[in-house]
Amino acid sequence: MALPLSPINRALIVILMAAWGTRCAPSTTAGTPPTTTGAIIVNKGSDTMVNLALAWAEAYQEQRPDVQISVTGGGSGTGIAALINGTVDIANASRQMKADEIAEAEANGVRPVEFVVARDAIAIVVNPANPVSQLTIDRLSDIYSGLINNWAELGGEDRPIVRLSRETNSGTHVYFLEQVLRKGESADKTLFAPETLLLPSSEGISAEIRQNPNAIGYDGLGYVTEGMKVVAVGRIEGGPFVLPSAETVDSLAYPIARDLYMYTAGEPQGEVKAYLSWILGRRAQEIVSELGFVPALP
Repeated sequence: MALPLSPINRALIVILMAAWGTRCAPSTTAGTPPTTTGAIIVNKGSDTMVNLALAWAEAYQEQRPDVQISVTGGGSGTGIAALINGTVDIANASRQMKADEIAEAEANGVRPVEFVVARDAIAIVVNPANPVSQLTIDRLSDIYSGLINNWAELGGEDRPIVRLSRETNSGTHVYFLEQVLRKGESADKTLFAPETLLLPSSEGISAEIRQNPNAIGYDGLGYVTEGMKVVAVGRIEGGPFVLPSAETVDSLAYPIARDLYMYTAGEPQGEVKAYLSWILGRRAQEIVSELGFVPALP
């Protein structure tokens, strides 16, 4: 499994891959071959997806050197806001757009079109020194809402629990809040405990988990690295308790899994359409597997 890029290396790759300049609007229409006029595709959003998006862009540009693809992260909310404001061609999101976001986009003359481009499991991670190896959705909700505050309550050592989370602009944060803390109940208003540490990146969660035996965190499966212990998750007490993997996501056995999305403003045309068609093809979906995610294609 590929290790996640550091923020510095990621920024360097983005700079090398694409220059921010005058964007060349593709002149083709649906059903006609894309132009070769040096178009720039601006792609922004989910930090969960940024390494995958960079890998896709690099591979695509090897085949189409006339097309530049600018990839940046910032979180799903950032990408969606940029789509609404008309400043990107493709927004990456690790959650679906919300009804109010769609309404705002439509009020701004933007009709979001959704593409499922990969799938992901959200892994629950702790320090390898932590003896706790399995948790239910209910226990995870209790931990992150502040009802459980000591590992001894879960069969671990007498240590305070340090909760790690992505920031609120992260699609992973939103998904975890809605599907784990609130257990998929739309009327539930449970919130993260005030002491929860909100970290801006997957790298931040990984670093804290590796050095803090009291910490618990969550992140996309593609960001699990050495020095982290993955906890098996069960839907109910008594199990079964399942570890995240491509197989358990495809079989629906792992309970914390989601689709990963790209959004365009209206039906994609020209170079953007060609790029999205490539992303949903065989080579791009192989890259999905190589980076530890789950292909969107069966």
